Amino acid sequence: MKRHDELAAQWGLSPVAVARLEAFLAGLAADEHAPTTVRDPERAVEAHVADALDGLAVDAVRRAREIADLGAGAGVPGLVLAAALPTAHVALVESAGRKCAFMDRVAAAMGLDNVDVVPARAEAWSEGLGSCDVVTARALAPLPVLVEYAAPLLRPEGVLVAWKGAPARDEEADGDAAARVLGMSSAERVPLAARPGADRRSLYLYLKVGSTPNGYPRRPGMARKRPISASTSS
Repeated sequence: MKRHDELAAQWGLSPVAVARLEAFLAGLAADEHAPTTVRDPERAVEAHVADALDGLAVDAVRRAREIADLGAGAGVPGLVLAAALPTAHVALVESAGRKCAFMDRVAAAMGLDNVDVVPARAEAWSEGLGSCDVVTARALAPLPVLVEYAAPLLRPEGVLVAWKGAPARDEEADGDAAARVLGMSSAERVPLAARPGADRRSLYLYLKVGSTPNGYPRRPGMARKRPISASTSS
């Protein structure tokens, strides 16, 4: 597929990485129970693979040795980044058993030995506390919730990379408020090139600059039920 060659040239992907990404697309197409509505390879290469590879624009992602993909779902961006970064270990953190089973099958088909599927909620993954160079999240939750999920998992100078469309200013403000509470920097927004059906896309980057306060992570569900906001943190 020509698009594969273009992505390989853009991101410096090896032939092995390209073959693994082709296996990922084949896995999506073959499994009618795959946890995504975009399964056709010609659409999925853009919506899933190219979108996930945009994370390689972040230096911290390219350098990372330990990556956690939260709410990994169909394995995007986690499985895609694992194929592109064979020296990084990627934890695919997902609470839904059906999605975990899918990622296990596809990771095996891709021949990946640098991933682990973690059947847990982000807030309950105690083994990950303080262990991650990078935490990724795509289509998972509002920015303040993502910051709360990620902060306890990150090492000092670790980075949360959140794929977002066009969040409202209130969401951005709440994300920065959560960052102040949780020892993270305010967001750096990295605009991405438009794609068909997605003309406003960005990565939101938060750097861990301090320690996570006592009491975090809160028990599962609290980050969504009572998110930190600009109004409550001031």
